[in-house]
Amino acid sequence: MIGFEASAVTQIFAGLIAAGLYAAAYLSFVRLMRFPRNWLPLSQWEVLTTGLLAVLAVAWVSLSPDGPDLINFTSLAISTGFIIAVFFIIAAPAIAFRPANGLVEVLARHAEHAGLWLLGPVLVAGWHVPNSKLLAMLVAAMAIELSWFLRQHWARRRLHPLNLSDCSVLEIQANGDLKAFRRRHGIRELVLSEGAVSWRGCGKNTPPCPFNLYVNRLGLNTAPCCREHMRDISHYVAACLRDMGAVHWLEGGSLLGAVRENGTLLDWEDDIDISVLLDGDMTWDRLASGLVERGARDGYHVDLFPNNGFVSVSFDAPKPWPFKWERNRLRGEIRVDIAVYRPAISHGEAVLERRSYKGDMPATEQGGYGVPQEIVLPTSTITFEGEKISCPNKPKEYLRVLYGDFEEVEYTYLDAVAAETRRQADLP
Repeated sequence: MIGFEASAVTQIFAGLIAAGLYAAAYLSFVRLMRFPRNWLPLSQWEVLTTGLLAVLAVAWVSLSPDGPDLINFTSLAISTGFIIAVFFIIAAPAIAFRPANGLVEVLARHAEHAGLWLLGPVLVAGWHVPNSKLLAMLVAAMAIELSWFLRQHWARRRLHPLNLSDCSVLEIQANGDLKAFRRRHGIRELVLSEGAVSWRGCGKNTPPCPFNLYVNRLGLNTAPCCREHMRDISHYVAACLRDMGAVHWLEGGSLLGAVRENGTLLDWEDDIDISVLLDGDMTWDRLASGLVERGARDGYHVDLFPNNGFVSVSFDAPKPWPFKWERNRLRGEIRVDIAVYRPAISHGEAVLERRSYKGDMPATEQGGYGVPQEIVLPTSTITFEGEKISCPNKPKEYLRVLYGDFEEVEYTYLDAVAAETRRQADLP
């Protein structure tokens, strides 16, 4: 009897270790997904850490010191295949921030519950393979997936009316059949009732609308809720940077909207671009700590990428550990992308240089990308979504460096078919 109890305790303890190793690998993996979500290369160190944790989890559930063989190859195959499958499902939304194949798009579209599709294979494996450690790992994984689904499913959303432009673009992309279009693409936010067209909008404590499907793949306008949140977060970040004394300016597509669209967002905008100059008292550490402190205080998630010279400030509220990094499983994200610039000399000209490319910005001698300093400094101001915000000293020249003929509308990130339909919709 004592031996049986000792054996049971040992199995429970071994199962807890297996569950813990999987949970650690899972958390490391979802944290790793912040890189592809921001179109950045993966951190080799974080890839190595995640891989090591996954290998440890597989090794632990596969070892069978009491059996005839040291390694249970059935458990090895099941645990390896399961982790690959569930991590691929988890990664799909982040991968789909760039154009992706059909399988990735399907998984990303069903990101809230796709992990639960593995429940059937898990039950079969648990029934046929007498390995308590493997069972504990599978149960832990399914518990995580169920928790994720319930937290997304219970989020409450508010209805927003769609304006004439939104409805016009939607009608054209749907070829007049809104119900079939909604069903075919799984647009759960689209509400059709008694001739009215509304949008079940996102909020501070709900998952954001899946931008990369609706805007970039289907060619729709940015949802009204998301436009509202983009306006708020752009003004918030600009105010933070002013308070910190940081030289900053509206950048990229946001500046393009302010100039070409008379102070408004582009109809298909999916983020806000702001740049900051690091010079003198404004160092990376001061910028990062100031934004993190303010974000934690005011309910905005701040992600730092020091090796890339990049900061992401997101509209969703920071979550406590261990849920902090699960936000990287979300399909969409309302955020401000902050790129840092530094003064440099390139080909004998004073430039402001950044590490990551932007539009057609020319490369510098140092291997970065830069714009002539004289078209940025001293910064000016421009009206953007109802408020004055800093912009380059010569905003039109700045846009020409980035986009050439910026007055010509280009659907850079749209699916080719959706872009052509969209082009017809936008004709005057």
